[in-house]
Amino acid sequence: MYNKGKNAHSNSVVLFYLHKVDSKKIGFTATKKIGNAVIRNRAKRRLRALFVKYSPTLKNGSYVFVAKLATVQVSAIQLEKDFLKVLTKLKSIEKTDD
Repeated sequence: MYNKGKNAHSNSVVLFYLHKVDSKKIGFTATKKIGNAVIRNRAKRRLRALFVKYSPTLKNGSYVFVAKLATVQVSAIQLEKDFLKVLTKLKSIEKTDD
Protein backbone atom coordinates (compact mmCIF):
# COMPACT_ATOMS: atom_id res chain seq x y z
CA MET A 1 0.00 0.00 0.00
CA TYR A 2 2.79 2.42 0.84
CA ASN A 3 4.31 2.11 -2.64
CA LYS A 4 1.05 2.04 -4.63
CA GLY A 5 -0.93 4.64 -2.70
CA LYS A 6 -0.61 8.36 -2.18
CA ASN A 7 0.54 10.17 0.93
CA ALA A 8 0.14 13.61 2.45
CA HIS A 9 1.88 15.24 5.38
CA SER A 10 0.91 17.99 7.79
CA ASN A 11 2.49 19.26 10.99
CA SER A 12 0.79 16.68 13.18
CA VAL A 13 -0.38 13.78 10.98
CA VAL A 14 0.63 11.76 7.92
CA LEU A 15 -1.94 9.98 5.76
CA PHE A 16 -1.31 7.10 3.40
CA TYR A 17 -4.30 6.54 1.11
CA LEU A 18 -5.02 3.84 -1.44
CA HIS A 19 -8.23 4.19 -3.44
CA LYS A 20 -10.40 1.08 -3.49
CA VAL A 21 -14.01 0.81 -4.54
CA ASP A 22 -15.02 -1.91 -2.05
CA SER A 23 -15.06 -0.38 1.41
CA LYS A 24 -13.17 1.69 3.94
CA LYS A 25 -10.19 0.15 5.71
CA ILE A 26 -8.44 2.09 8.41
CA GLY A 27 -5.27 1.92 10.44
CA PHE A 28 -3.63 4.14 13.03
CA THR A 29 0.00 4.01 14.04
CA ALA A 30 2.37 5.88 16.31
CA THR A 31 6.05 5.10 16.63
CA LYS A 32 8.14 5.06 19.79
CA LYS A 33 9.71 8.32 18.62
CA ILE A 34 6.71 10.26 19.92
CA GLY A 35 6.77 8.83 23.43
CA ASN A 36 5.77 6.03 25.73
CA ALA A 37 2.68 3.83 25.36
CA VAL A 38 0.40 6.31 27.11
CA ILE A 39 1.34 9.11 24.72
CA ARG A 40 1.16 6.86 21.64
CA ASN A 41 -2.30 5.63 22.63
CA ARG A 42 -3.50 9.19 23.27
CA ALA A 43 -2.31 10.22 19.80
CA LYS A 44 -4.12 7.31 18.17
CA ARG A 45 -7.30 8.02 20.16
CA ARG A 46 -7.30 11.62 18.98
CA LEU A 47 -6.90 10.54 15.34
CA ARG A 48 -9.54 7.82 15.72
CA ALA A 49 -12.06 10.34 17.09
CA LEU A 50 -11.52 12.60 14.08
CA PHE A 51 -11.90 9.66 11.71
CA VAL A 52 -15.23 8.72 13.31
CA LYS A 53 -16.40 12.31 12.94
CA TYR A 54 -15.52 12.54 9.22
CA SER A 55 -16.06 8.91 8.23
CA PRO A 56 -19.44 9.48 6.52
CA THR A 57 -17.87 12.02 4.15
CA LEU A 58 -14.83 9.90 3.20
CA LYS A 59 -14.47 7.98 -0.04
CA ASN A 60 -13.90 4.24 0.00
CA GLY A 61 -10.29 3.16 0.26
CA SER A 62 -7.53 2.18 2.63
CA TYR A 63 -6.39 4.81 5.11
CA VAL A 64 -3.34 4.67 7.36
CA PHE A 65 -2.90 7.61 9.72
CA VAL A 66 0.53 8.08 11.28
CA ALA A 67 0.75 10.22 14.40
CA LYS A 68 3.60 12.69 14.74
CA LEU A 69 4.92 14.17 17.97
CA ALA A 70 2.73 17.24 17.44
CA THR A 71 -0.41 15.07 17.44
CA VAL A 72 -0.48 15.08 21.24
CA GLN A 73 0.88 18.61 21.62
CA VAL A 74 -1.42 20.70 19.41
CA SER A 75 -4.90 21.89 20.27
CA ALA A 76 -7.96 19.97 19.11
CA ILE A 77 -8.80 22.71 16.61
CA GLN A 78 -5.34 22.66 15.04
CA LEU A 79 -5.31 18.86 14.90
CA GLU A 80 -8.66 18.89 13.11
CA LYS A 81 -7.33 21.43 10.60
CA ASP A 82 -4.28 19.25 9.94
CA PHE A 83 -6.49 16.17 9.64
CA LEU A 84 -8.71 17.87 7.06
CA LYS A 85 -5.66 19.22 5.27
CA VAL A 86 -4.26 15.76 4.52
CA LEU A 87 -7.68 14.43 3.51
CA THR A 88 -8.21 17.36 1.16
CA LYS A 89 -4.72 17.05 -0.36
CA LEU A 90 -5.46 13.47 -1.39
CA LYS A 91 -9.02 14.26 -2.50
CA SER A 92 -10.36 11.50 -0.29
CA ILE A 93 -13.10 13.58 1.33
CA GLU A 94 -16.34 14.65 -0.26
CA LYS A 95 -17.00 18.38 -0.25
CA THR A 96 -19.09 19.54 2.69
CA ASP A 97 -20.92 22.81 3.23
CA ASP A 98 -19.52 23.43 6.75
